[in-house]
Amino acid sequence: MSEQVKKPARKKVELDPRFVNYKHVWVFIESERGEVHPVSWELLGEGRKLADTLGVELCGVVICGPGERGAGICQEAFHFGANKCYLLQDEVLKDYRNEPYTKALTDLVNTYQPEILMLGASTLGRDLAGSVATTLGTGLVADCTELVIEEGGRNLASTRPTFGGSLLCTIMTQRHRPQMATVRPRVMAMPDEDKSRTGEIIPVPFTMLETSIVTKVLEFIPDDTRNKPNLPFADIIVSGGRGLKKPENFQLVWDLAKVLGAEVGGSRPVVQAGWVELDRQVGQSGKTVRPKLYIAAGISGAIQHRVGMDGSDVIIAINTDPNAPIFDFAHYGIVGNAMTILPALTEAFKAHMAQVRKAG
Repeated sequence: MSEQVKKPARKKVELDPRFVNYKHVWVFIESERGEVHPVSWELLGEGRKLADTLGVELCGVVICGPGERGAGICQEAFHFGANKCYLLQDEVLKDYRNEPYTKALTDLVNTYQPEILMLGASTLGRDLAGSVATTLGTGLVADCTELVIEEGGRNLASTRPTFGGSLLCTIMTQRHRPQMATVRPRVMAMPDEDKSRTGEIIPVPFTMLETSIVTKVLEFIPDDTRNKPNLPFADIIVSGGRGLKKPENFQLVWDLAKVLGAEVGGSRPVVQAGWVELDRQVGQSGKTVRPKLYIAAGISGAIQHRVGMDGSDVIIAINTDPNAPIFDFAHYGIVGNAMTILPALTEAFKAHMAQVRKAG
């Protein structure tokens, strides 16, 4: 006869009476000329979990110009989990500028009082989040890797790397609302899109005179990134570290990546040594990636690197040290010399690809 184990009762934490009117989880939907940054959908997926835990609604905030597809963006937000979407459209909001966007978002927060407000840690999101938090006089936890609701309460427990990425710390904003956090792109998983979902669009008027804004947009120049690395959205990444010994050996990483149709990444030490450019650095001070396959050659697996890539579907580690930290979280490990193993993998994949093409 099996014996049932009684789980301990969840500890109840009393809510500060000052915050009883603060409800719902908000996500700022970052867009530029009608194009939404994918980090916004990732945050909606995470926000859906938080809202369900708290028993509240998940709301999106869309700020854009009058001629842009604001309502269409709201509909997309519903597909990714939002219940409501606040829509602010005005001519001064056509292009991002800190002053009008900060006023628009802080006015909205002061009027509707959300419990949690999340933004992507993009260039735009970081600039806006800091200004909004300062204006509201609330806390802001930047570059979070995990967001959960505290046991028995309503505080947001935000985890982020600290001390140069050597430790992870969890921070809670207990004395102020809303609780604000930013999350870098590709840290959170992309949620499934459900096009049958609908929600409520709440148009919010916004008025600010152009003459009262210090900065002016003279010209919009699109960012041409066709010839630049795009690690955060790569399906396969081959990365190299200082275990490759010298820069000439890094060519072995490029060779394997070419065969696999992969992007090339690197650890911080090889970037600092000038073996690869900064845009290819994976880790806390570089890019956060979530590929289907991540091959790490000669990388020890320090926490600074791990926080940038441990969301990968499959991690293959190659290292001569059987006690290297990367073997603790890699799905497959090869203990051996990367200068021998990388060429062998390259030739093996070449042969396999040739067989596939022949069969096809």
